[in-house]
Amino acid sequence: MLAALAGISMILVATAVFLYYTIWTLFMPFVDENIELHNFFPPRVWAIRIPLAIVLVGVAVVGSFLSMVMIKAGQKKRAKLAAAAGVKKKT
Repeated sequence: MLAALAGISMILVATAVFLYYTIWTLFMPFVDENIELHNFFPPRVWAIRIPLAIVLVGVAVVGSFLSMVMIKAGQKKRAKLAAAAGVKKKT
């Protein structure tokens, strides 16, 4: 039940963000600047800056995660090889 509620809330938030961004980027350039509706949206330059920042942070997080996994896998492999080499030397 809790998972379904979380899923529904994530879908609703994603839909709201999508609709806001779509209206901001596709429809607001055609609306007259004097209309009060423009007060609900930041300047259009942020329509590029915000997604770009999100993508850059996402790439950095994924790259850091992959680097940590590869470093830990290399350490385990080295430890396994060192243990195997130590067993061969003792016999």
